[in-house]
Amino acid sequence: MTNEYDEELFYDQKECRRRTKQKDAIKKELCGERFFKKYNRAKYSKSRHLLMRDSSTPTSEQNDGRETPAGFQDYWGIASAIDIYHCTPEKIRDAELIRTFVIELCELIDMKRFGETQVVHFGENDKVAGYSMLQLIETSLISAHFANLSNATYLDVFSCKTYDPETVRIFAQNFFGGSYSTLNVTYRR
Repeated sequence: MTNEYDEELFYDQKECRRRTKQKDAIKKELCGERFFKKYNRAKYSKSRHLLMRDSSTPTSEQNDGRETPAGFQDYWGIASAIDIYHCTPEKIRDAELIRTFVIELCELIDMKRFGETQVVHFGENDKVAGYSMLQLIETSLISAHFANLSNATYLDVFSCKTYDPETVRIFAQNFFGGSYSTLNVTYRR
């Protein structure tokens, strides 16, 4: 005999699995088959996403009480700086498209937005003129500047919740039509 609560719980679990499959299909489409397989292998790897190598510390306690393997030390957050060059000019000059990018990025990396995305155009000289974007997320923020003169995007993502910076780089480069990009990741303690 099942009650309403059991049926509702079953539905929620089924819906969660459906959404996860949908997100994975989007990642696969954006990132390509080979990268997607590599990403899924690394997704659950403590050494890649939860810990940072530090040979001077044999073990350490994480905030949730779990012990980390010897040779690793935990970190507080991930900051990634992504520079995307030769973007499609129409894309980086469209405020609504930039807002759409933020919504899709947050869904892709499973970040919860806090408030509306701020997109402002400013810059007195041509070198810095362009849109700037700021989106608060529950675990920190996403920001970017879009330089009109060079058609470049300078994107920063900082979060204490784990995410894959390479996924962000590939998605952003594809979204804005960049020809190439660089990624710098800093693990903040």
